[in-house]
Amino acid sequence: MDIEVKKLTPNGLNAFKQLIRLFEDVFEMENFIIPDDNHLQQLLGNEAFIVFVAMHENIVIGGLTAYMLQQYYSTKPLVYVYDLAVKSVFQRQGVGKKLMSGITGYCRDAGMEEVFVQADEIDQHAIDFYRSTGATSEKVVHFYYPLKAD
Repeated sequence: MDIEVKKLTPNGLNAFKQLIRLFEDVFEMENFIIPDDNHLQQLLGNEAFIVFVAMHENIVIGGLTAYMLQQYYSTKPLVYVYDLAVKSVFQRQGVGKKLMSGITGYCRDAGMEEVFVQADEIDQHAIDFYRSTGATSEKVVHFYYPLKAD
């Protein structure tokens, strides 16, 4: 199977929207409303926002989004992989590994210090996947503060 993994540029709005729709499907997001094109275009133009897609026959079959974080402990930034998904019919065929290889290679070449990603403790498939790509795990507890208006 011929798969092309590439980093999106600001000209990649159509592929980015395909990826968001893929996330919506794979993550089973209900009542999701995609932001307008201006917002998405702005994100693609932000150098601290990174998008890689996997394409097969000019269709997005997987991808990831990541954020570059500047540090005060080092001059080299960190990169946080926020979402990664592969269309279900293409899962377990090496697409995710190609995406992780794409982002880690890009970050290494750009002189970044580290790439990191979170996986839910109960998601054994994700944990096994990241381990299979050479990642090292550490046990942490993730806290969040919902900021919903009343």
